[in-house]
Amino acid sequence: MVTGTESSYIEGMSRALSPIESEFTTVEEAAAHDRWFRAKVEAALASTQPSVPHDEAMARLRALIDEKR
Repeated sequence: MVTGTESSYIEGMSRALSPIESEFTTVEEAAAHDRWFRAKVEAALASTQPSVPHDEAMARLRALIDEKR
């Protein structure tokens, strides 16, 4: 969700972004990614799946990395 301050900033700008400012080409692309990302976070927070302890998650990732080597 874009807040009022962010919204007015984004609406007031319709220009190309430099690689120094953003990984996105335009302000519109950056705003679209922000909306997508926030929706993913909201979905994850609302999820009823059991959480995975940090140590277990890291062990799974280490195994995956080792497997890919």
